[in-house]
Amino acid sequence: MNGAPFLRRLIALIRKESRQMLRDRSNLLVGLLLPMGLILLFGYGLSFDVTDAPVAMVLEDNSAVAREAVSGIEGSPYMVPVRVGTMAEAEAMLRSGKVDAIVRVPVDFARRQGQGDARVQLILNGLDTTMATSLEAYVNGAIGTVVQRRMDRGGVVGAGVGNVVLVQRIWFNEAGDSTWYLVPGLVVLIMTLVGAFLTSMLIAREWERGTLEALFVTPVRPLELVLAKIAPYLVVGLIDLAMCIVAARVLFNVPIRGSLLVILAASLLYLIVSLLMGLFISGITRNQFAASQMALLVSFMPALMLSGFVFDLRNVPLVVRIVSQLVPATHFVGVVKTLFLAGTDWAMVLRNGAIMLGYSLVLLTLTWRTLRKRLD
Repeated sequence: MNGAPFLRRLIALIRKESRQMLRDRSNLLVGLLLPMGLILLFGYGLSFDVTDAPVAMVLEDNSAVAREAVSGIEGSPYMVPVRVGTMAEAEAMLRSGKVDAIVRVPVDFARRQGQGDARVQLILNGLDTTMATSLEAYVNGAIGTVVQRRMDRGGVVGAGVGNVVLVQRIWFNEAGDSTWYLVPGLVVLIMTLVGAFLTSMLIAREWERGTLEALFVTPVRPLELVLAKIAPYLVVGLIDLAMCIVAARVLFNVPIRGSLLVILAASLLYLIVSLLMGLFISGITRNQFAASQMALLVSFMPALMLSGFVFDLRNVPLVVRIVSQLVPATHFVGVVKTLFLAGTDWAMVLRNGAIMLGYSLVLLTLTWRTLRKRLD
């Protein structure tokens, strides 16, 4: 093999491929901007740490001893105490997601502490097992800090955490099984995959094959094209949804405490949003590869990282939190997890359902206009 001609050909090919890569902006977007975005997102924006978690404080015993026992919670950087008058009010806040836990000091706390048998009740929201585990440790640590401080002053310490026993209960996920938390969230990812990712290549494929141009001379209307394109994938998505629900109940024993009809309606609405998002992406791109990359960036990745499926959005910076509210999957994650594990919270369902309906109407209009410009 002659070395000089080989090197000339290799250098020529490298130059040609480099110019082609620089002309293809979608490749540069994935190859350079996506890794940079992931580094910044994971490094600065996302965290498994629990900070500023709202905790309802019910002090049925308002004595100085009771206040001192839970004073460590008020000084904790990980929790934000919310003073509540009654247990019923605290339970309502826990069901609606306004607080992540309830700390209840019973009315006989001071008397029982004098007998060495004081108890503090802790009720945790089990929708997020990671959050619940962290909060349990933080509350234990906060009470333990107060007891240790009392010991340093020469106080008497009995059983439990000092002479205070923490009685813990987990709501919505009594088994503390992370599968209960993950499986409902997988419905969101599957709906996004079937919807946005698959349909993102439909119109682009037509452009590449040249078959879309044949529609220019037909009386086909843009709305008819949109509905025809999404109909088969709507059926596929509903089949996948049925498989998810059956697997959740039969294979993983995840409870369905809310209305099954509401779960189906909310999932159908989000599936329509995903399908229209993918079709809109397909309508503004004429290349299947570019369409699939854009769908990955604007639908699947945000649904995975910014929807609350993996990370608690209350523990991320404000900018990331605002961006996450623009992601349709964020509003579906909260609904589907609540419906599976907590029950039918109509205020949440109606609020997030209205947002998803708004997304579907906006995306339908944008897709219709995009195809109208190319068909008319």
